[in-house]
Amino acid sequence: MTEPLRIALAGLGTVGAGVIRLLDANGALIARRAGRPIEIVAVSARDRSKDRGVDIERFQWVDDTTSLAQSGADVVVELVGGSDGPALTLARATLGAGKSFVTANKAMLAHHGLELARLAEGAQVALKFEAAVAGGVPVIKGLREGAAANVIERVYGVLNGTCNFILSKMEAEGRDFAEVLAEAQALGFAEADPSFDIDGVDAAHKLSLLASLAFGTQPAFADVAASGIRHVLAADIAEAAALGYRVRLLGVAEADEAGLFQRVHPHLVPVSHPLAHVTGATNAVVAEGNFVGRLLFQGAGAGDGPTASAVVADLIDIARGEFGPAFAMPADALTQQTAADTGDRRGRAYVRFTVADRVGVLAEIAAAMRDAGVSIESLMQRGAMADGSVLVAIVTHEGPERAVAQALERLRGSQSLVGQPLWMHILG
Repeated sequence: MTEPLRIALAGLGTVGAGVIRLLDANGALIARRAGRPIEIVAVSARDRSKDRGVDIERFQWVDDTTSLAQSGADVVVELVGGSDGPALTLARATLGAGKSFVTANKAMLAHHGLELARLAEGAQVALKFEAAVAGGVPVIKGLREGAAANVIERVYGVLNGTCNFILSKMEAEGRDFAEVLAEAQALGFAEADPSFDIDGVDAAHKLSLLASLAFGTQPAFADVAASGIRHVLAADIAEAAALGYRVRLLGVAEADEAGLFQRVHPHLVPVSHPLAHVTGATNAVVAEGNFVGRLLFQGAGAGDGPTASAVVADLIDIARGEFGPAFAMPADALTQQTAADTGDRRGRAYVRFTVADRVGVLAEIAAAMRDAGVSIESLMQRGAMADGSVLVAIVTHEGPERAVAQALERLRGSQSLVGQPLWMHILG
């Protein structure tokens, strides 16, 4: 067997410790599959004395994480996180030194992926990031390799486990968002500051990477229209269920002559669709190819074991000499597409209003919809809330999104509305 592939590991949190445990447990099998052993030789983290449940004394300790590129390793694995700062410095230094780089850092790749891909190609080394999207689910490899012969027409899915845990818990127990969020934080599914997850930013980072892989476009995180789930009520979920839908936060991307469309938004998903049955902290991605048809990738989207599995899978590829361009084609071949105008997109919508309980409110809403050219399929009004307000929910017929946006603009500032309306797209 040839010389081992030597690894420098930056970050010894949950995933970093998981990588060490995985290599310890499955080292012999991994060596057989890789054709050579994979060995960690150097590590770095903020606190050397912290008990991580794994033995790190056998590895060289490097105080300055950004200097791992100068260690004796062949590959640097970055599990520090952050779109800039030490992670980006380490990535640039590693690739600049002619060493391969493996990361789980979707934020850094969403912002700087094109630059890093060019550096890797210039140095003829690998830039790999299977763990950056959907944890242990091999969706990056699936798009980059398995579906490489296909024109991908659409890629979409449940990309954030925290949001999916909250929504499926609300669905199962009829509880409201704030209460379930507090439980998710207590269980460790949500951060103390959950904004990154519940406002759709995490899913937007991942979607921009999937879109680049699927459509051969430059990563365009700045063009992702993202909104989250903080305004979804238990009543919305109950209403969706009565209509034959489940509420899921979806990232959706398409590319055509109109431009690159990327959006993270809560959707009503038909119960007949596989994504309606994705519950808990699970991730799932659907890719639709012109020859292969619909592909579904589903599994654990986070956690030490699944994410470490994805990291080590990338290391096995590198040990085999399987590099290839980071985004499925050379960086200079990735096109720069303008963001699509969503106003012309056609679809059905669910719009929920919280209104004052008085005569004329329904007529005011219906008039705004009529004047904007929105055709109403159904309208539901539910009993008074604790504060005396009433929920009114509308499902529209298929039509241009611009019309719904104009209707909501007409109602802006109305004394009949209590709070902002909630607009959810219905997955077609």
